Amino acid sequence: MSKVLVCDPVDQAGIEILSQVAQVDVNTGLPPAELIRIIPEYDAMMIRSETRVTKEIIEAATQLKIIGRAGVGVDNVDVPAATRKGIVVVNSPEGNTIAAAEHALAMMLSLSRYIPEANQSVKNSQWNRKEYIGAEVYKKTLGVVGLGKIGSHVATVAKALGMKILAYDPFISAERAEQLGCKLVDLDWLFREADYITLHIPKTPETANLINAEALAKMKPTVRIVNCARGGIIDEDALAEAVKAGKIGGAALDVFAKEPLGESNLRALGKEVILTPHLGASTAEAQVNVAIDVAEQIRDVLLGLPARSAVNIPGLYPDALEKLKPYLQLAETIGNMVGQLAGGRIDYLNIRLQGDLAEIDGKPILIASLKGLLSQALRERVNYVNASIEAKERGIHVVETRDATMRDYSGSLHLLAKGSLGEHSVTGALLGDQEIRITSIDDFPVNVAPTQHMLFTLHRDMPGIIGKIGSLLGSFNVNIASMQVGRKIVRGDAVMVISLDDPLPEGILNEITKVPGITNAYTVSL
Repeated sequence: MSKVLVCDPVDQAGIEILSQVAQVDVNTGLPPAELIRIIPEYDAMMIRSETRVTKEIIEAATQLKIIGRAGVGVDNVDVPAATRKGIVVVNSPEGNTIAAAEHALAMMLSLSRYIPEANQSVKNSQWNRKEYIGAEVYKKTLGVVGLGKIGSHVATVAKALGMKILAYDPFISAERAEQLGCKLVDLDWLFREADYITLHIPKTPETANLINAEALAKMKPTVRIVNCARGGIIDEDALAEAVKAGKIGGAALDVFAKEPLGESNLRALGKEVILTPHLGASTAEAQVNVAIDVAEQIRDVLLGLPARSAVNIPGLYPDALEKLKPYLQLAETIGNMVGQLAGGRIDYLNIRLQGDLAEIDGKPILIASLKGLLSQALRERVNYVNASIEAKERGIHVVETRDATMRDYSGSLHLLAKGSLGEHSVTGALLGDQEIRITSIDDFPVNVAPTQHMLFTLHRDMPGIIGKIGSLLGSFNVNIASMQVGRKIVRGDAVMVISLDDPLPEGILNEITKVPGITNAYTVSL
């Protein structure tokens, strides 16, 4: 039975889901050395923000298949190390969307009306109304940096509050921004024009200290900045200096470069600064949602199914995955076949998306093709996570092409590989019931379903060939399940595809190539 280690407190609903398929050990607050010691026992980890899954922990894991982060970010996971080892890393990109968006809006309104300070003054038996004259957000300009799910929800609500919305997101089209009621602008423009700025971006090398002294100098002296995204996006010392000097109106921060927040110049500032202890996802509803979301993904991976929110499987996004599932199986199957036909060391793979497939994002299909191609050499070591890395390390030159005019089927996939046994190609398609069909071998037309044991021959199309092969297989007690010949012209070259009930005995392939008219013979096991 699989074993799951839950390293941080998560909602019981997630534990119950995991318990359906695995032994679940809840062991929180483990020091790194203890994690390294016990992690070889486990097939999956479930964490929140407290546990750091380092390279050392990942390298110590001998059977780990998945790391699940019950939350949006995966800053506390060494994703490159996990990817190299073929470990799926998943998160819950939507589980706390509403909670995080609402916290950002609450921070913005609290900052505008000095609510924390006013609350404390009343509790201290004071009634200093004149000290807390705030500002309205109505008709003010909000600059949203990052129009993902959280940023989009903030923009939608702020629009309803009567705010004008500017947005910066290099990955969002102007049309999408317009649908959300936002005007897409560059970052400098947003810095200059915004009365409020809210950040909804990950921390990356490009976004680290995005809000620094130089950026702050471009802003209005009344601007208020909200960060409920990731610590380290703002240079906290520069921000504190700007607030203290009156160069900006204020800031509300829920996240910090180092957490818990230690010594900081921000602590000494008054009502112009609000600080909260990373509460963005801290609602009862969000805790349940992220626990269920990640637990379901861990369960699925342990059952051999794909994860819907894997952060280290490019292109396999939840909305596309369901539609592409049959084509991923097609790609993996014919990748496996062409890899065996080309044989040994593969130097080159051409992936051609045909018909309707030429209109979609081909990255998931490319990954599935590589997984199939490498499956004979690497067996269980290759998966959707590390297939691209393994191919690159083996020097396989991968080319993706498209041909929307090829309409023999609604969508088909053509793979051509060069390897130790020469250049070979396989084309496959899906029938109406999603059944996989091999439609050509080395450009010879066929129509066969892939089976566990298959024999391919290249031969001259001449009388007697089929009978001789059948008799030879029969003499070795090999039963034929089905057979089909593909040819381009009568009595020219042809291929024969034979599905077998059993694997070929050792030595029979050499005997087949001795049959007059047979040029080559190959076996494929799926």
